[in-house]
Amino acid sequence: MAERLWALGVILLAACATPPKASGGGDPPHSDTKPSAAAPALPATPGTPDLGEHGPLGNAGRSPARSPDDAQLRQDLEDYGYDSKDFKPVPDRWRVPSPAWYRYSSYAAANEPAADSPYMIGSPLNPYRQNVRKGDYTVLGQNTFFQFQLLSDTLLEYRDLPTPSAISTARPGTQDFFGSGKQYFFQQNIALTFELFHGNTAFKPPDYLIRVTPVFNVTYLDLQENNAVNIDVREGTTRSDGHVALQEAFIEKHLVDLSPNYDFLSVIVGIQPFVTDFRGFVFIDNNMGARLVANWDNNRSQANLALFTLLEKNTNSELNSFEWRDQYVFVANYFRQDFIWFGYTAQLSFHWNHDEGDPQVDENGFPVRPAVIGTASQHTIDAVYLGWAGDGHIGRLNITHEYFFVFGEDDDNPIAGRPVDIMAQMFFVELSVDFDWYRLRGSFFWASGDDDPGDGDGTGFDGILDNPNFAGGAASYWIRQSLRLFGVGLNQRLSVYPNLRSNKIQGEANFVNPGLFFLTAGVDAELMQELRTSLNFSYLAFDTTATLEPFANQNDISSDIGFEITLLAQYRPLLTQNVQFFLGLSALFPGEGFEDIYETDSVQFSLFLQMVLIY
Repeated sequence: MAERLWALGVILLAACATPPKASGGGDPPHSDTKPSAAAPALPATPGTPDLGEHGPLGNAGRSPARSPDDAQLRQDLEDYGYDSKDFKPVPDRWRVPSPAWYRYSSYAAANEPAADSPYMIGSPLNPYRQNVRKGDYTVLGQNTFFQFQLLSDTLLEYRDLPTPSAISTARPGTQDFFGSGKQYFFQQNIALTFELFHGNTAFKPPDYLIRVTPVFNVTYLDLQENNAVNIDVREGTTRSDGHVALQEAFIEKHLVDLSPNYDFLSVIVGIQPFVTDFRGFVFIDNNMGARLVANWDNNRSQANLALFTLLEKNTNSELNSFEWRDQYVFVANYFRQDFIWFGYTAQLSFHWNHDEGDPQVDENGFPVRPAVIGTASQHTIDAVYLGWAGDGHIGRLNITHEYFFVFGEDDDNPIAGRPVDIMAQMFFVELSVDFDWYRLRGSFFWASGDDDPGDGDGTGFDGILDNPNFAGGAASYWIRQSLRLFGVGLNQRLSVYPNLRSNKIQGEANFVNPGLFFLTAGVDAELMQELRTSLNFSYLAFDTTATLEPFANQNDISSDIGFEITLLAQYRPLLTQNVQFFLGLSALFPGEGFEDIYETDSVQFSLFLQMVLIY
């Protein structure tokens, strides 16, 4: 009891000794000052050197804050009744010096500073510690930050595709319509991202953000047949190409907060990335547009209103060019988190695709609009997509599902040879369950086909610009590769639809197509912390072959495309996204329908190795 009374007396004495404020009252000036209130130093461990004080942790760069006038600060403190010796000015609240502390002081005494010390000064090239170049410290004032990212994406690919031997075959004496399909492909992308943003982003969205991402691309393709790398057979069987693109160039402005929890309304204008559905079945792109973004109800509800006026794509890199294309895409979607079940997000969406189909020849001399099939006349497409989707988990069961219905008009479809009324649908569902280090997964995809190409109805489903993520995604042979057929693609690279269009990035959507069934069973496994794998077994079949038979001038084409095995492995040696290696291997065992079209029962395969480095 005596000790408690003594402590209480000391506290009261200290309170009475506190100097009164001047008559002006109020808090002391300069909110960027703080009491020194330094605790007494602890006795040093014998043999421990005097480490002193570090500057700011990491690589802080030069401070943009102006140091206060010490004499004026001292006078202001005296005016408020404070002793200036009790305060220390801190002009930059981000660059606060840290004590030189090491976890193992005995080790630090005899050696260099311990490698596992959390208070180590970084370097400009170290992205793993605080760095002014990645937005940890301000570059202007106390609320404006800058981020720089360098990304290198290197792709090596070897594949076997049915390749037409053309009029002038590269191998004399061969007369088959389809020649040797062995192909080698190399692609290198270097992306530089510059981002400037302003705001107290630890607690709320930035007030504004400006981002620019130029991409430098080099591609090389080696085939064994002429007339595939270029329309001129004299160009041979190889092609090398380079391209510079602008994949991001936008400004985002925070308009207003809708609640004290920082629900907000923002606008984004410029070349920007956008995915309209959970798995990328309808529209996923980096392109020119304006988007209004909102969230409310503690971020449980989100919505987008977006209008894109599309840029033309470069044929070989598939990146943006600097030409306009007469195509407009309007999107409105709404997401609701924890809809009915906790952890399940529901989505409603509306898409409008208006493509005027202005004539276009690609960089290799091939006409892509209109497609060189059927009537081959310029035509305009107006298509409206209505979608309902969901993603998340219901208890232990993980679920993703999407349903889209599209309607509209194609005023002169080249395969039908007449205007068609669009009316098609797509359905996808994936279910999975987690067991410790692995996940068992099954999925079903269906896109309706057109069972009568001449009746004036387009009932074959096609997306706007898809890049689907299921059944192994980019590793799947069917999704990754484009199987060419009479000047168009039976399917397109990084697409799932058998849509018979010239190509995905420059051609127009085609709703007179055979449709598709795609059934998959797979397992995702985390074999090590550094290694993740995905193994998939799939069966593919056309929904109908009524479009293919007159198109290929063949009767009784089977709907059986074949059976596919896909392996995708991701290796992250540093357990971060900064260094990643991807290995993709897929084999398609042809069914009767594939044999009918491409005159081969040989196993088709795709192998790629990709390295992604990020600073």
